[in-house]
Amino acid sequence: MQKKKDLAVSVGRRKTSVARVRFQKGKGMIIINNCGIDNYFGRETTKMIMRQPLELTDMVGKYDIFANVVGGGKSGQAGAIRLGIARGLEKINGDLRAPLKKAGMLTRDPRAVERKKYGQPGARKKFQFSKR
Repeated sequence: MQKKKDLAVSVGRRKTSVARVRFQKGKGMIIINNCGIDNYFGRETTKMIMRQPLELTDMVGKYDIFANVVGGGKSGQAGAIRLGIARGLEKINGDLRAPLKKAGMLTRDPRAVERKKYGQPGARKKFQFSKR
């Protein structure tokens, strides 16, 4: 059995999630951590976030996408896969850079959870102040 050649391999990150995405010529199958997209992501919004670069560039159904994702929750993982897909599409076809860039899909979202500070119950919240 001959293994299909990868067209592009890219990495996407969001919050604490890291996604490694591989592209192969195919019928539009999306596999995440050896699971189908419908089995892996329960919510429609996470599936929609992940498919955005494909729909924007009219590439739905042209490539099989295999993603390995580690870390974070489902929302962060969907964002990481989205960035990985956008970067992979740019590698495959450089002409797609302009629409992806305009839509903000090639930019890594830098927002992450702020760390908890000592002497406080959370990152910003303070314990109740008492004069007496």
